[in-house]
Amino acid sequence: MTPHVRSHDWHFTADVDEFTARARDFLHSRPDLHTVHLTVTEQLRRRGPRAYGGDPPVLGVLTRGDGGVAATLIHTPPYALNVTRLAAGEAEALAERLVALGHPVSGICADGATAEAFVAAWARRTGLRGKPVERQRLYRLAELTPPSPAPEGRARVAGTSDRDLLIRWYEGFVADAGLQGGRDGGEWADFRLSYGGATLWETPDGTPVSLAGLTLAVAGQVRVGPVYTPPELRGRGYAGAVTAEVSRAALAAGAAEVLLFTDLANPTSNALYQRIGYREVADWAVYEFGV
Repeated sequence: MTPHVRSHDWHFTADVDEFTARARDFLHSRPDLHTVHLTVTEQLRRRGPRAYGGDPPVLGVLTRGDGGVAATLIHTPPYALNVTRLAAGEAEALAERLVALGHPVSGICADGATAEAFVAAWARRTGLRGKPVERQRLYRLAELTPPSPAPEGRARVAGTSDRDLLIRWYEGFVADAGLQGGRDGGEWADFRLSYGGATLWETPDGTPVSLAGLTLAVAGQVRVGPVYTPPELRGRGYAGAVTAEVSRAALAAGAAEVLLFTDLANPTSNALYQRIGYREVADWAVYEFGV
């Protein structure tokens, strides 16, 4: 897609600074609902336009007649198009414009109504049907309630000596979650290590048993993830303990909102996060496009 293209009220660019200048007030107005756009653009700013793959990003801003921002989108192939809430007519217009530009879209992640409207519009224009692949729920930490009793051990921020472990566990998380394409494990580990964005729970003898990541703070919000415990160590309370600890540390560092996403197909993790104080904000739907 060619940067700096206008269509009706959509403005597209590959320049993260330009996007941020246009979208900042809108994104900061609801840091919880806009958490993905905030954290992705921060990584693009820090790590460059190919932080998520070989292709440059496509960033979009939908402006109203008065010049205010109504919605934003980010597309970092090979990941799905990610769009903030759109009215049905806006989703239709977006699909029409992307088709006109010849911009390929492999999937979409958005609130349920937006995703369904875009999927229907995309199918009408391309013949590609959307297949639902995941339903996500966004949670916000209300009042932290650490698990009691907690498992033996303690949390510590991962260091450079943990790099190989972080790579293995990140790849294990990706495999378990069925995520498609995307980040190299080494690049992910190096970036998280650069700002202390990975915390381990370790047993009293110093053996790491669980991982909780944390995004960079942007607009007062941080997001926990990924959370991973190797299969043979699950069911012992390690994930709850490390998630509670990384949440506590985020609050202590000044985060106004601590967020996390879950897969609604996993009732265990959804129940766990609610027990330690997370409360529902909104649901998202993820679709892939096929023939």
